[in-house]
Amino acid sequence: MNPAAGTALAVLLSLVSAAGYALAAVAQSRLAAASPASPDGRGALRALLARGQWWWAVGLNAAGALAHVAALHYGPLTLVQPLGALTLVAALPLGAYCARRRVTRTEWRGAAWTLAGLVGLVAVTGPAAPGEALSLREALVVAAATALLIAALSSGRRHGPEGRAAGRGLGHATASGIASGVASALTQTLTAALALDLPGAEPTWWQTALLAVLISGFATGGLLLSQAAYRGGLAAPLAVVNLSNPAAAAVIGVALLGETFRAGAWGWFAAAGASLIAARGVVLLTKGDGGTGEAGAATGTGAGAVADASAEAGAVVGAGGLPAARIAGLAAPETEPAGVPLAG
Repeated sequence: MNPAAGTALAVLLSLVSAAGYALAAVAQSRLAAASPASPDGRGALRALLARGQWWWAVGLNAAGALAHVAALHYGPLTLVQPLGALTLVAALPLGAYCARRRVTRTEWRGAAWTLAGLVGLVAVTGPAAPGEALSLREALVVAAATALLIAALSSGRRHGPEGRAAGRGLGHATASGIASGVASALTQTLTAALALDLPGAEPTWWQTALLAVLISGFATGGLLLSQAAYRGGLAAPLAVVNLSNPAAAAVIGVALLGETFRAGAWGWFAAAGASLIAARGVVLLTKGDGGTGEAGAATGTGAGAVADASAEAGAVVGAGGLPAARIAGLAAPETEPAGVPLAG
């Protein structure tokens, strides 16, 4: 295949991936608004897994992941990664259509600011060199630290003022993106281990099995945490998931894999500026989000059950014990969302 055809195919697959993630995010947000609250919070995760709509969302996330991986095969990361940010642009009108409303001007402005910041952040972040991966010790340290961080972000009271609930939703979204980004790094490590190219001694079977379990736990936890985040709306949590995913991967790359921002020292300033621009977008999306979160609040549904699912997700991430529903490194958003990464 000639370069022009490969680039065109990469763009097409990236658009398919973004559409898959957007549809999954909308389905998750609608499910969050429609799920009945549980008085004692028990069985919320089991009830969620029994919903067909949930498995449709899982399938759409998987389809988005596969399309993203295929796009990376035909096109460069510098092209595919920014196109993944179109998930937010696609999800806004889809979510508004499902809620029978129009996208507000504030939401469009917030999406534009967030996209600009996300593209800027991706542009100055250099990918790891081929074959570069965490050692087993580094992978375990990253997994333990991330589990503690996710527990802190997803903790808190489950009932309170609307503003506090929105803050918890963004906390869940941040935890979801981080979990997906770490799943990406661990997936890269597992790939190196299977190729017997892992830094240090040759890994044993139980070490590779442990990496697989950790990947499953973080990937599944990221998906459940994004579900919890959408109980307060769609746009702002989806934006945070799409931002925190590559940010987590970038932190791991710079801290442990010897990566640097492009343009040297100026890259750090560019990354900081892009982060501020994206933060401005998230603030606007939080103010302008009139989607499923309000619908759920109006009907008195969604918050209790999904919040409890997020608590169970935190325990899953710490234990690394559920089967993988989405490996963000083969995905993102997500973004949801997501999760991104080898991508997101």
